[in-house]
Amino acid sequence: MVIGRRAAQVAAFLVLLLFISVQSAQAQLFETKAKQAFMIDAETGTILFSKEPDTPFPPASLAKLMTMEVVFHAIRSGSLSLDDTFQVSENAWRTGGAPSGGSTMFAALGSTIRLEDLIQGVIVQSANDGCIIIAEGMAGSEADFAQLMTERARALGMTRSVFKNSTGLPAEGQVVTARELTMLALHIWQEYPEFYQYYTQTDFTWNKILQRNRNPLLRMDIGADGMKTGYTEESGYAIVGSIARDGRRLFATMSGMESAEERAEEARKLLDWGIRAFEKTEIFAEGETVGEAAVFGGEKGDVKLTAEGPVSILVPVANRDRLIARIVYQGPVEAPVEEGTEIGTLKVWIGDTLTQETPLYAAETVGVGKLHQRALGAVEELLIGWLR
Repeated sequence: MVIGRRAAQVAAFLVLLLFISVQSAQAQLFETKAKQAFMIDAETGTILFSKEPDTPFPPASLAKLMTMEVVFHAIRSGSLSLDDTFQVSENAWRTGGAPSGGSTMFAALGSTIRLEDLIQGVIVQSANDGCIIIAEGMAGSEADFAQLMTERARALGMTRSVFKNSTGLPAEGQVVTARELTMLALHIWQEYPEFYQYYTQTDFTWNKILQRNRNPLLRMDIGADGMKTGYTEESGYAIVGSIARDGRRLFATMSGMESAEERAEEARKLLDWGIRAFEKTEIFAEGETVGEAAVFGGEKGDVKLTAEGPVSILVPVANRDRLIARIVYQGPVEAPVEEGTEIGTLKVWIGDTLTQETPLYAAETVGVGKLHQRALGAVEELLIGWLR
């Protein structure tokens, strides 16, 4: 791995001089009682906070986010519609309904329910019976539906999460991570805006029974509009939350808290801090040169690099010296280099957290050099490569 060379080294480490400190900064900018936590900015993809983000934990009702993604995807593809109806089996009634003692929409045994009502039951009321009814209706069994959930997770780039049922009820081998749940929440908001509105719904009445949304953030005046809470004895209280305020939107996942009250307060503090503690800064305009990469055997010794569009980052308001940025690429790049070829990545850290990665592309074409240029480049690479 090469991090710049010659002038490219200077560009890589100094081009962001106003915003960058190359000193190591290991301490977190924020402290939380959660055992696992992960928060991102929706627009820029900046990771604003990270604590054990890839440590697996049982999802509890947070698994219902994946259940709904499978449903939304099926509706989008045309294989389901909101007006489709599903029958309530004895298994769904007994395992997830009134006899279970868990979260339920009190679906009557043998009745048929519109998919839209089931969706609201699952999202607003956290209905286990609603999940099982959908799972059996779509896949024939909950186990087969859980397989669809895991397959869909892989298609979305969720490599660690494994689902064993549609409800999130305790099951051996069923795990998620804070990072992947946060990315799933962002995906649902981006891809299914027509369905995301259900997560903002504060209550839902079914069978003449009014139940309120269990997400405590919706009752706070902080701009929250989603998404889900969960609890297991093994991993404690967890939440996936979203906040939209001051022209920005954040998504966060937290797990491992000791009470519902602690979960609500820790989530509020993290999301509120994420809005207040960062400001958006455009560091490169569209088409502006970000840096240079060394070229081997070319008509010139380097190639200018640029991003696809403007590059913006979220800068800590009170800790600008915690920001570190570097251009990372595999090199030197062998000539010829065509304009538009992906060369490397601009990586930005806040403290010890890698917060943003932006692909960089060749801003120009660099042809193969003449014989003496190639020979000089070969000698230079031999010497520098030996020292590298």
